[in-house]
Amino acid sequence: MPNPTLPIFRTEDDLARLPASERIRYRLVGADGRYHANDNIAAYIRDGELDELKAEVQAQMQGVLEALVIDTASDHNTGDTAERVARMFIDEVFRGRYVRPPTVTEFPNASRLNELMIVGPVKVRSACSHHLCPILGKVWIGIMPNEHSNLIGLSKYARICDWVMSRPQIQEEAVIMLADELQERVKPDGLAIVMEADHFCMHWRGVKDDESMMINSVMRGAFLKDTNLRREFLSLLSKRNGN
Repeated sequence: MPNPTLPIFRTEDDLARLPASERIRYRLVGADGRYHANDNIAAYIRDGELDELKAEVQAQMQGVLEALVIDTASDHNTGDTAERVARMFIDEVFRGRYVRPPTVTEFPNASRLNELMIVGPVKVRSACSHHLCPILGKVWIGIMPNEHSNLIGLSKYARICDWVMSRPQIQEEAVIMLADELQERVKPDGLAIVMEADHFCMHWRGVKDDESMMINSVMRGAFLKDTNLRREFLSLLSKRNGN
């Protein structure tokens, strides 16, 4: 039975005449796919459509500038702002929504390592989905591998963090998504993540508080069950930060 929220397109030519954003949304809705701000939708994007999407965002952003009563025609500082913002959103700060996960080489745990590993701090950049203001922070990752775990290189953790964080989201959900991704790839006995970040929606607007930061964590497997392991991980982080 067809989805009642979808218009019916009889031919591929009908679909091709739609803007890229509508074609992508059509595929998502047809597959009952979610497309929240922090979702990755790369599987529904076809070759060439990101360039079309950038052109759409540029046109819409130009409308925003006009609604803000900014004379982009004569203001040399904002003449190319709409195009710059479109490239920034699609290619940089929200890139994690539009590209597939990074390819990461995984190695078997030949030495059967089963001691605590800590990676970090990994610098991360994200954006608050409420105001699209920057979130800048650091992530620490604790891994308790087993003989069946996949080991990945240090730089690969940074790539995975960047892919997950380069989306509009809230920090509480971001660390869970990162934990899910690492759990799937590494398959450790235990996984711990701590994220500390500045939120510019606090610094730049509202109460304009320059001191507040958010710290949150996810503990899974051995870190959740073993208080000594959890204490060791948090103690090493505290020493690393000079506390």
